[in-house]
Amino acid sequence: MKNNIVLIGMPGVGKSTLGVVLAKELGFEFVDADLLIQKREKRLLKEIIAEEGVNGFLKIENDVNAGIQTDKTVIATGGSVIYGAEAMEHLREIGTVVYLKLDYETLDSRLGSLKGRGVVLKDGQNLKSLYEERVPLYEKYADVIVDEYGLNLEETLDSVLKKLQNA
Repeated sequence: MKNNIVLIGMPGVGKSTLGVVLAKELGFEFVDADLLIQKREKRLLKEIIAEEGVNGFLKIENDVNAGIQTDKTVIATGGSVIYGAEAMEHLREIGTVVYLKLDYETLDSRLGSLKGRGVVLKDGQNLKSLYEERVPLYEKYADVIVDEYGLNLEETLDSVLKKLQNA
């Protein structure tokens, strides 16, 4: 296992929630990349997206994630991190990338307004098309894939820990 664990996946899969619990379990630090972006920009994600547009936000997100320097840390990324090749190469170098996979139907039932969450949506895009666009990218970058279907937080944590031992 590399020094850091990087959690990727769609909004609503529980990257931040699981990340905190996983960090406690391993005795690691925890970093939420979305909060790093907001701190650097002094704006909420939805404000950055509204003011800079999708491409402007993605550039900022890529820059912030590509600059993360940590050790023994669980990093919860934003769902759109996979659009930044530089960021993903950096995160793969410094950590084991864990894709928290969830089926579309479960995600759809968990998520409220995507805009309110600061989710990057192109014009005319909905959750289904976003899901279909992102899943191949999550799979491409993942060192480990954990399917959360039907699992609660504790079961997901156990699954992640087992897969990390074998990674």
